[in-house]
Amino acid sequence: MTETGNRLRKLLESPNFEPQNYVKQLSQQSDGDRDLQEHRQKIQNLADETAQNLKKNVYKNYRQFIETAKEISYLESEMYQLSHILTEQKSIMESITQALLSTDKDETSKEMQAAFPKETEELKQRTLTSLLEKVEGAKTIMDTPGRHLVYNGDLLEYDVDNMSPIQKVHAFLMNDCLLIATWLPNRRGTVKYKYNALYDLESFAVVNVKDNPPMKDMFKILMFPDSRIFQAENSKVKKEWLEILDETKKSKVTKELHKKEEEVPTSPVRAEVSTNPFDEDEPVDAQEGVDLSLEWIQELPEDLDVCIAQRDFEGAVDLLDKLNGYLKDQPVTQKVKELRLTVEERVRQLTEVLVFELSPDRSLRGGPKATRRAVSQLIRLGQSTKACELFLKNRAAAVQTAIRQLRIEGATLLYIHKLCNIFFTSLLETAKEFEMDFSGNTGCYSAFVVWSKSAMRMFVDAFSKQVFDSKESLSTAADCVKVAKEHCQQLTEIGLDLTFTLQSLLVKDIKAALQSYNDIIIEATKHRNSEEMWRKMNLMTPEALAKLKDEMCSCGIGSFEQYTGDDCWVNLSYTIVAFTKQMMSFLEEGLKLYFPELHMVLLESLREIILVAVQHVDYSLRCEQDPEKKAFILQNASFLHDTVLPVVERRFEEGVGKPAKQLQDLRKSTRSVRINPESTTSMV
Repeated sequence: MTETGNRLRKLLESPNFEPQNYVKQLSQQSDGDRDLQEHRQKIQNLADETAQNLKKNVYKNYRQFIETAKEISYLESEMYQLSHILTEQKSIMESITQALLSTDKDETSKEMQAAFPKETEELKQRTLTSLLEKVEGAKTIMDTPGRHLVYNGDLLEYDVDNMSPIQKVHAFLMNDCLLIATWLPNRRGTVKYKYNALYDLESFAVVNVKDNPPMKDMFKILMFPDSRIFQAENSKVKKEWLEILDETKKSKVTKELHKKEEEVPTSPVRAEVSTNPFDEDEPVDAQEGVDLSLEWIQELPEDLDVCIAQRDFEGAVDLLDKLNGYLKDQPVTQKVKELRLTVEERVRQLTEVLVFELSPDRSLRGGPKATRRAVSQLIRLGQSTKACELFLKNRAAAVQTAIRQLRIEGATLLYIHKLCNIFFTSLLETAKEFEMDFSGNTGCYSAFVVWSKSAMRMFVDAFSKQVFDSKESLSTAADCVKVAKEHCQQLTEIGLDLTFTLQSLLVKDIKAALQSYNDIIIEATKHRNSEEMWRKMNLMTPEALAKLKDEMCSCGIGSFEQYTGDDCWVNLSYTIVAFTKQMMSFLEEGLKLYFPELHMVLLESLREIILVAVQHVDYSLRCEQDPEKKAFILQNASFLHDTVLPVVERRFEEGVGKPAKQLQDLRKSTRSVRINPESTTSMV
């Protein structure tokens, strides 16, 4: 580079460079247009040199770019694995912490009850009595012996139907019931509340209501056939209510079971002698009960907690199967009931973890096989219906995400190829995985068929938006529909035929496309007819004539050679030739789109297009006075009747599988033009 070029480069690269000042100084120093042109050329040369250097650097570092991209991809994969491991560790630590806290809490409460049993019970009763004095109409509640207060607080009740606030209430949770009292607008002395309802703990169920702002911190109480919704002050209070309600209900059940055990009579009872000869003596094992002192049974709850924390779902279900097999033929004693209650809580926790594994919020990588582990364990737990529902929801979210992430290319056909490949491959893999996972649950197959149809609707929405809403040509639309049909046929390998569903979802858009293209052809034909001079075509060059012959041959008109003359002349008008090519193209594209529901639409479109040309020929014959032109018009009419229309009928019958009577009748009506040119009989 010259010294001037180096100075110019340093000037442009300087951090204090200001373009406006530079241009102003340059215009003041230049003598005329020639200096400015030379300076412009210098800057252009500098720009070209910079671009060339940039290209060289890109080519030089191209391999480094590729290696860097691979490293980034590997790093992303490792980060995902690390995040997954950290999530698992966090869940394990939380479960261990909760177990330790619950153990400490139970031990502390037992120590307090052992140290101050009477004082604690009496204090709770006195507290409840003092609180109930503030409730109007609640004097008889303390008549039940042993009843004491567990928890109380203010709540806001909402209407179940329209979720509008109704009233402010105060809830009193006792060891055997729940009291709901409403606030009095006009207080009288110490009375603040009014009795509203009293529910036994066994008569209702508590359900957590998912937060949906502004509706949050709510829970529902279900009393068949009614229900009530309450809102806590904040999420912490809501959590306390749910936990304490659950603990109180369990405590009551446990106390009643112990009470029934204590009520068993200890005095000897003389056994009654049965006179029925078919009665059998009860086995000795049944009288003695089930042996639950085995080490693996004693450690079963803790082993289940460890398996759940370590995500060893198979091990947890194996332990449950082992327990069920052991207790299958054993009598149901009180200890067995208590053991089952303990195990059922772990089953509920395991089910929640498996449901979370299948939720669409989790990573959708890995395809359908990634769900097999959770699905198989849910089926083993006897929850095949829930497993089926969650599996199909997971796959629907995966398919929807894949379609949404598909880049919209400039070429519509290329995009449709990618879309069909992604959707139908996912559908085929999902079907195979479903058949493998639910082979023993035939009742779930109907759910898969319903899901397949809904997935097909999602596919057709994306397909139609790209093909039909963007006003693509009929040729492109036909090629796209053909690709979709071919991919849909692949599903028949597994016995799933969704062709009819695909056709029924596309029929509306295809009808509109055929009608739109039909209108375009009719308008173009009418425009050419208005400029018709009834002259022979002169293609000027042999190459153009050979090209026209090839086009006509590809349209199925093999006898076009007889209509060519000397040199490059064609004994047909430009209007008739253009009409023939356009109509045959429409027929071919229509046959690609064809299915039975479109039979009459395609047939009527062809008939309308042919009528436009035939009416024009008929009108020209009636109006033309020149014998030579009339003979030329008759030659074009003969070409339409004897050559074009039979090809249309034959091709339509080949594509559809049955002849078209409407087209045959239309060809018969055109004979009056060909045979008797003086006739003015209308052909419509």
